[in-house]
This record gives sequence, structure tokens and C-alpha cells, in this order.
Amino acid sequence: MRWDRDMWSDGSSGRGYTAFVQAQPSSPVASSPVPIAGGPAATIRAAAAADLPGVRALLEDAGLPPDGADRAFEHGVVAVSGDTVAGGAAVEPYGTDGLLRSVVVSPALRGTGIGRALVAAAEEMAADLGIRDLYLLTETAVDWFPRLGYVVLERAAAPDGIASSWEFRFACVERGILMRRSLPG
Repeated sequence: MRWDRDMWSDGSSGRGYTAFVQAQPSSPVASSPVPIAGGPAATIRAAAAADLPGVRALLEDAGLPPDGADRAFEHGVVAVSGDTVAGGAAVEPYGTDGLLRSVVVSPALRGTGIGRALVAAAEEMAADLGIRDLYLLTETAVDWFPRLGYVVLERAAAPDGIASSWEFRFACVERGILMRRSLPG
């Protein structure tokens, strides 16, 4: 899949979910439906200001820090099921490094492939922003992110931009595990 400014383009991901590109006539942003077993598809698309209250609510419900999410979602994607924000992921750029943050999925839709689709969309966005290495901090998904190609690093290995981020300095200070994935390209 390819993120082109605010759009997905091209086929399927092949990672246990299928993402089909489909332009929405009412919006300049293309979206990507993700089929959900036994339910309607969720649509992955660029985040908009109107999505932020839903994203913040999901973050708070999941026990994740909502601080800074509004700014982070300037480069973010959301999953929408019906009229409800069902998930999100954001990228904070720091030159050629980026911080993947606020990856969250509604509890009712976990295990459906939405999380993988959100991370894939955020990675594509990051690559288009010129990011080569995408870092994250996690306290709750230490076993999940390695399945997506992320490797654990010592916190001291964080580049200066990542180490200066709000998340690194304040949110995930005690138990936050640093991970990195080098993006193709």
C-alpha cells in the first residue's frame, strides 16, 4: 500500500487482513475498508480534527496518555466503524526519525486486524514524511509490536529527537519499552 499525502493507493497488505483502496466521493481523502468478522468494515483514513474527541476517549479508556494527541494526530490515521472512531495511530516526525504513538483500538474490535491496518497506514505516512526509522514506547503491547517488525532497544539508544519527546520524557518514563522499525524505502 502507498500513502500519497492524505491517500492510500494500491492493493492488499497480506498480513492477515485485507485493505482495499476506495476513494470517497464526498472527501478528498481516500479510505481503506478493513473487513471485520461478523460485522461491518471499519474504514482507515487520515485523521481529522472532528475525530480527536473519539481518539482521546479511546486513549483514556485504554489507559494510554492523551496528552499531546491533538498535535500528534496532525500526522495520524483513524479507523471508523459506522460513525464511531474505533481506533487510531499517530506519527510525530523528528527529522528522519519518527515516534509512532497513540496506537489504540476499541476493545470490541481488537483482534480483527484493525490495529495492524492502523500501524501499516501510519508507517506509510511516516515513510512519505521522509522518516526512515520509526520508534515507539509501549508498556502494554511489548509482545504485539515485534509481530509487526519492531525490535526492542535500550532506552539510551533513542535518538535525540525521540528522547526529547513528551512521551519519552513524561508518559512512559518508568516502564516504557523502546522499540524501533526501519522503514523500507
